[in-house]
Amino acid sequence: MTTETDGKVLRWLDERVPASALRDFFRHKTVPSHRYSIFYYLGGMTLFFFAVQVATGILLMLYYRPSTEEAFESVEFIMTTVPFGWLIRSVHSWSANLMVFFAVLHLSTVFFTKAYRRPRELTWITGCIMFFLVLAFGFSGYLLPWNELAFFATKVGTDIASAVPWIGDALERFLRGGDRVSGATLSRFYGWHVAILPALATVLLAVHLLLVQVQGMDTPPSRREEASRRRPIRFFPDFALRDLFGWTLALAVIATMAALFPWELGEKADAFAPAPPDIRPEWYFVFLFETLKLIPGGTVAGLEYEAIPILIAMLGAVGLVLVPFFDGDPARKWRSRLLSGVGVAVLIYAVGMTAWGYRSPVPIYVVAGLVGLLAVLAWASGNRHSP
Repeated sequence: MTTETDGKVLRWLDERVPASALRDFFRHKTVPSHRYSIFYYLGGMTLFFFAVQVATGILLMLYYRPSTEEAFESVEFIMTTVPFGWLIRSVHSWSANLMVFFAVLHLSTVFFTKAYRRPRELTWITGCIMFFLVLAFGFSGYLLPWNELAFFATKVGTDIASAVPWIGDALERFLRGGDRVSGATLSRFYGWHVAILPALATVLLAVHLLLVQVQGMDTPPSRREEASRRRPIRFFPDFALRDLFGWTLALAVIATMAALFPWELGEKADAFAPAPPDIRPEWYFVFLFETLKLIPGGTVAGLEYEAIPILIAMLGAVGLVLVPFFDGDPARKWRSRLLSGVGVAVLIYAVGMTAWGYRSPVPIYVVAGLVGLLAVLAWASGNRHSP
């Protein structure tokens, strides 16, 4: 009886949606098996942290009030009165940082394994835009508690925006909703954080995942011979179950960090109070912040000195999106090696400046291993065995 009922349900679905085609697709979909197959899980891990952000963010929205008079008090109410509110906020904050971290890892591994090449150019482009949206999520959400640290860090961040050549002042006013960080800034950031950015991210995520499913996962050039000798991993259920196991571990890690190191609220923002010492933006913007602090005052060719690193960063972001069109031909190995060298240099510089910004060698010890791993991966994933 159960089998007959299941058959009727499946036939009913097949008449309305391509359920059979989807089942066949996932039944035959495979993932390459080779030495670097573990990097395929980084995209799913980033997706998991995004899902945690959505779930916890919805719960926080039930109590949060986006105004300068009530924002801090509403977060304080969540942490002190709402059952498990402190835990939900800490999970939200820790998962936000881990989402950025794994997004950097995922983007870096795709870059160094040359997985952006034909026919995966659109997959890379949508992934890069999503990475920029992740950074925008972090920047817009940082102000929402309206505490002292968030207020002055946002002031610093929007001050950096004012250094953008030609449009800096207009961009600063657009971000702040006026000439200074105020309630208009808070309302604007809240709208971006809970409405505009999630809508854009959802559309891009759907397109990105569709492209990944259609094009499949690429094999690094140096591992293609190895992958051809190994039996591929079935996407469902083998790869999917391993992804699910990784998500379970990640959830346990987040819960542990949230319980042992709850996210602090600090003091309420006061626009007339002096800025706290050693104020800085979130860790993924510290390298740019420290770079600007080292730039002396003055102008060259009509541009302020501070505008030069901003302009370089903007051109670097555009260049990152256009990487597949620069290194699209595997036969031109010098381009691949040049890009890998530039990527390693940028990572080393970003990690070094971040460590300098925190005045501590700890970030170097934590991330140096990652940089070394990516450097080895960049060397090993060259075109030595390309067909």
